[in-house]
Amino acid sequence: MDAAWTALGLSLKVAGWATAINLVLGIGVGYALARLRFAGRDLLDTLLTLPMVMPPTVLGYYLLVLMGRRSWLGAWLHEHWGINLIFTWQGAVIASSIVAFPLVFKPARAAFEAVDGQLEQAARVLGVSEAGIFFRVTLPLAWRGILAGVLLAFARALGEFGATLMVAGSIPGKTQTLSIAVYEAVQAGQDDLANLLVLVTSVVCVVVLLLAGWLTPGRIGRIDR
Repeated sequence: MDAAWTALGLSLKVAGWATAINLVLGIGVGYALARLRFAGRDLLDTLLTLPMVMPPTVLGYYLLVLMGRRSWLGAWLHEHWGINLIFTWQGAVIASSIVAFPLVFKPARAAFEAVDGQLEQAARVLGVSEAGIFFRVTLPLAWRGILAGVLLAFARALGEFGATLMVAGSIPGKTQTLSIAVYEAVQAGQDDLANLLVLVTSVVCVVVLLLAGWLTPGRIGRIDR
């Protein structure tokens, strides 16, 4: 039981940080691609969506190559800041953030594109600044779609396995998340622990999916009618 709660607490910690990072980045990038027109926009959209379809182990390998001690980034972080991201919970956060990012970015872009541009133009005519338009007009109209994506990203980060295992490893109490703990419990023949961990994971994911479905803009519209 102690191992189960420890793994759950670490998973919630990793998923929470990953979701917070994706919330900021997803809103910023989604808004930029929804409003700006520039060469290569479709290519950038494809690259940002790639983690949704790419095998997590491949992403984990890329992260190992990028952040390992022998890479230029990993060596620079270790030499100048004493930071080592491999086999740490911070590395798990980065891996989960990248894997779950498209689940925030895509709904955020769609939600911003669905906002009536005439409302934003009316605010400009009234002298509202661009920042004011974003926070007082655009974001309030798009928040349900964004929040639905955020909840899905949280569930995805909570259940991330492949990339997290490659980057952070499976150190009990330090980097062993819930999904990795399930794998280790099955490998060790600890069926009772595996069943408990699976039950906890399933309940959390079902609740998150129900909330995300309820917050989907189309669903809200049907409820209102």
